[in-house]
Amino acid sequence: MSNSIDSSTKNTVSPSATAKFDPDSIHQRLNTSLSRPQLNADGSIRHFLGVEGLNKVQLQAIIAKAETFFDENGQLINSPELDGCTVMNLFFEPSTRTRTTFEVAEKRLGANVLNIDIERSSTKKGESLRDTLWNLQAMTADIFVVRHSASGAAHFMATEVTPDIAIINGGDGWHAHPTQGMLDMLTIHREAPRPFEELSVAIIGDIKHSRVARSDISALQTLGVKDIRVCAPRTLLPKGIERFGVTVYEDMNRCVTDCDVIIGLRIQNERIGSPLLASSSEYYKHYGITPERVALAKPDALVMHPGPMNRGVEIASSVADGAQSVILKQVNNGIAIRMAVLSLAMQGQRAHQADIHSNS
Repeated sequence: MSNSIDSSTKNTVSPSATAKFDPDSIHQRLNTSLSRPQLNADGSIRHFLGVEGLNKVQLQAIIAKAETFFDENGQLINSPELDGCTVMNLFFEPSTRTRTTFEVAEKRLGANVLNIDIERSSTKKGESLRDTLWNLQAMTADIFVVRHSASGAAHFMATEVTPDIAIINGGDGWHAHPTQGMLDMLTIHREAPRPFEELSVAIIGDIKHSRVARSDISALQTLGVKDIRVCAPRTLLPKGIERFGVTVYEDMNRCVTDCDVIIGLRIQNERIGSPLLASSSEYYKHYGITPERVALAKPDALVMHPGPMNRGVEIASSVADGAQSVILKQVNNGIAIRMAVLSLAMQGQRAHQADIHSNS
């Protein structure tokens, strides 16, 4: 989903509104344009920059690879697939959950892990991003895991700066959070009682600023979900989002009715009390994931949240800790997905290098 979409629309869209665009066509064109930087000629993953650009078979391959890191009891296992490889975690903006799970995944794969302190790096002293990356590349790095506040930063690194390093996007601006999107898909795959093609999924919250929402929507569409619903205050809805094949609801009760999956999104504190959002209590009143609203969904519906959660704002504690919540399973699944993406990208990068050498 493009970051150029904004929320300047003056009217919320009702479920009965007809989109003026063909979402399948838009989705296909977007995937085609974004596939080139991250794939080898044979379709294998060389970088993991976004779920946009990957087809259904490729997303299923990531899920299948992640499944290999669970034993018969559902416990994570170690695998030496990155033994001898050096992974550098380059987080240009703060993160605890994503950075930690990446580090756990890297160590479970046997990699040498370096966490680069960007706050003390030479970029803070005026060195360009290009020069910083080239210097890190010279230190025999094999993989960069990158989080950056600028949308498209990971694509820039993969295409313009260090194409011979496997680049894993750990979140870029408002654009994408592909490993979060894929861990959500793995969670749905493992926990939902029906296949993707039969699911109704509701995404609730700050859709406009959420890279998680963008990645989830794209992955859900690619995996065959036909009923994707979104609900948020008008100020937190991107203009024209319905063109991407989702149905926008003004009323949350209607949005979650008969849903199979409810995904809550985080509301950043700076939005509360601003023109975008009057108050946390007002938000909770209209959009909070409460027991009463969960009861409107199917009896076996899943409740998900990317974290960190604002209890009593986005979600009731009784729901977050309840029987239908799979939030902690998402965290565990995040390790498996990141192991899968790291392994596949390194495998694809090695194949790419071998191909270059064989043709030189």
